[in-house]
Amino acid sequence: MQILIDSLRFLFPRMPRPGRGRALGRTLIVLALVLPQMAGAAPAALWYAAPAKDWYEALPIGNGRLGAMVFGRPSDELLQLNEQTLWTGGPAAPNPNPDAPKYLQPVRDALFRDDVGAAVGLLKKMQGPNTQMYQPLGDLLIKQHFGGAVVNYRRELDIGNAIATTAFEADGVRFERSVFASAPDQLIVVNLTSSKPGALDFDLSNGHELAFRREVNVAPNAPAELVFRAKARIGSDERRDPKPLVFTDDAVCNGMRYEWRTRIIENDGRVHALADGLAVRGASKVTLAISAATSFSGIGNCPDKDGRNESAAVDAYYAAAAGLGHAELLRRHVADYKKYFDRVELALAGPAAPEAPIDERLKRYKAGRPDTGLEQLYFQFGRYLLISSSRPGGFPANLQGIWNHLIRPSWRSNYTTNINLQMNYWPAEMTNLAEMTEPLIAHIGRMAANGTVTAKNYYGMRGWAVHHNSDLWAQTNPVGEGRGDPKWANWSLGSPWLSQHLYEHYRFSGDKRYLRDVAYPLMKGAADFCLDWLTERDGALVTAPSTSPENVYLHPTGFKAAVTVASAMDMEIIWDLFTNLIEASKALGTDRDYAAMLEKKRAMLSPLRIGRKGNLVEWYGDWEDADPQHRHVSHLFALHPGRQISPLLNAPYAAAARKTLELRGDGGTGWSKAWKINFWARLLDGDHAHKVYQELLRESTLNNLFDTHPPFQIDGNFGATSGIAEMLLQSQLNEVHLLPALPSAWAAGGKVRGLVARGAFEVGMVWSKGRLVSATLSSRMGNRVVLRSSEKIRVAGMRVKSTSVGADGRAYYLTSFATVKGKTYRLSVP
Repeated sequence: MQILIDSLRFLFPRMPRPGRGRALGRTLIVLALVLPQMAGAAPAALWYAAPAKDWYEALPIGNGRLGAMVFGRPSDELLQLNEQTLWTGGPAAPNPNPDAPKYLQPVRDALFRDDVGAAVGLLKKMQGPNTQMYQPLGDLLIKQHFGGAVVNYRRELDIGNAIATTAFEADGVRFERSVFASAPDQLIVVNLTSSKPGALDFDLSNGHELAFRREVNVAPNAPAELVFRAKARIGSDERRDPKPLVFTDDAVCNGMRYEWRTRIIENDGRVHALADGLAVRGASKVTLAISAATSFSGIGNCPDKDGRNESAAVDAYYAAAAGLGHAELLRRHVADYKKYFDRVELALAGPAAPEAPIDERLKRYKAGRPDTGLEQLYFQFGRYLLISSSRPGGFPANLQGIWNHLIRPSWRSNYTTNINLQMNYWPAEMTNLAEMTEPLIAHIGRMAANGTVTAKNYYGMRGWAVHHNSDLWAQTNPVGEGRGDPKWANWSLGSPWLSQHLYEHYRFSGDKRYLRDVAYPLMKGAADFCLDWLTERDGALVTAPSTSPENVYLHPTGFKAAVTVASAMDMEIIWDLFTNLIEASKALGTDRDYAAMLEKKRAMLSPLRIGRKGNLVEWYGDWEDADPQHRHVSHLFALHPGRQISPLLNAPYAAAARKTLELRGDGGTGWSKAWKINFWARLLDGDHAHKVYQELLRESTLNNLFDTHPPFQIDGNFGATSGIAEMLLQSQLNEVHLLPALPSAWAAGGKVRGLVARGAFEVGMVWSKGRLVSATLSSRMGNRVVLRSSEKIRVAGMRVKSTSVGADGRAYYLTSFATVKGKTYRLSVP
């Protein structure tokens, strides 16, 4: 028995201590039955038996700022590199369309007389320039020389330590390459070894689609290095570099400079220069350190004339890591990474898939064979990607995180703010990666600064506005250049949606200083814009113009249209912002009059309506969709990520949301399926959430587990990770709901630890046969907790009462008690 207890305590460190009587005994028995079925608590690696055929099979590594896609080719290794601030263009123009304000009232007048065509034409006259594009840094090529055929090949990405490894044998010699991106030392490190002394021979070269300058430096008493210097394209839309762009009256920008170097920092062989690179001969171990920097010096500075010295920045990164060899660089990297990644563990009971490469497992899964281990791996892979692409002090993850090999990436690889940027950060707080939201919060501040100018210059309004697209430069104007379809180009409610993330960070952390100094002022600015944007019609406050992003309706008179008045999504986003501000005002004890005004305005918002099909009405009228299964389901914002609709709050609207999803269907692009996982979890339907999750893996997942729109968009990875967490824990209604949407496929048993609930609680749970067995709750701020569960709850060392309540046709128990900051509470089921 003691051996069992010790083994269980190793896997479940917060398990109740011996001496707790029958509850402990039952827990031990259940765990003893469940554990042998677990798919594995430790995060497995993504491994493959063949090199990547293309970029979509390569493996990503990153430290937030630097990224690389590793192909794992034995003789012609390719690392495609990125740096977070390498974009085209320069500072956003403050007023690129001075005529825009004069069209707003005519647009509204046209809509109110139901002349949608006229409104569309006028809206195009209000558009401004498109955003800039995220750019690739370049390619590092490692041409390795060896004799004989390659055997015993394996490449893998260890997401528990953030290391990509390629290993193989040739002519009796084992070769290995490992790659990691160090956040502490801001370097990408490549280590090459051979099992036979002196058998490691390779050449290094670099390349890029655009023109660049190469230097090869081999000198006595200095590390050998291969240098790459270039300048990004000036603009984003031209197929060749255009004339310099004028961003302000006195700011002429000619593109961003950038530099990266590959330096040999450890080597027991010989090095000599080649015409296009470096040659290493007769080595057994070689370590390369890649450093990179751009001339970016802030969103208001031209990156050429006002930019920083990128060469000096590269030198500084190397100087900071001077004297560190591979072993110490690796140790520092792993310690830094694991302090984030190891916070959360998920283990699911279920069919154990045969040991096989990920592409083979994915192929079997797509053929209908269960693989619970793959499902839990995908969850942790999403957390890995967020840690790797969004670090404090940097910029938010874009449409592809930080990984992009194209100078003309799809959708400019920018920040799309009508869903995609926000989805990137849905899992951050709840999966214990709150620090990774700092780049988003900081960039919201930048967008607010530019958005204040946009609100004034485009609409003559207060506050700040963000439209459909943004970029490194925090551009906020409506895009489209007079040609864009208003269904996406003129969408104007980015600021209230982004403000939700500001408030969610407070709800999860309880940090009132942050709320007072950062979130509240930005939220209030977004509300000021919304207050000016709203207009009264038939006694209700409406938005005009309004769209339901990227969707199209059939007008009752027979034509297709996208522009309307008071789309459901608009009303829901504004309701969410006003509600959050009212709560924030109360928490801070400030702005009572402003909050009272918001309550009155919120009551006047055009209400949600249920249509003739039982669905939630998306448009101003109960109109048909041009595409009934369109990928966007924007009008369910109130269900997720909002909190206006829930089966536990308002059953009729929850039923309408369900009907909407049934009519939309479970298909769509990768990110669309990811959103639907969250929707179904919020409807407390774990089986349907799991069904959509399965379809995302089967239909919208590439062999390297990247989500595909197609092509690759990282928001699907992050949205699915969020959806999995939502199945296990919800807290949007100011309750900590344990196992709210556990799917039957995971009901046999499982364990999760480290999830975070609003109210600043960290939660761990063990379940079996679909029922909670035990849980832990750690209080970070000492708030009172309200637990919702399907079982009565006992709290070790406390007398608590579980009150039976009914909702959504189910029986629940509410258990409430005061907590002490820093204390962990052990929960069990009688």
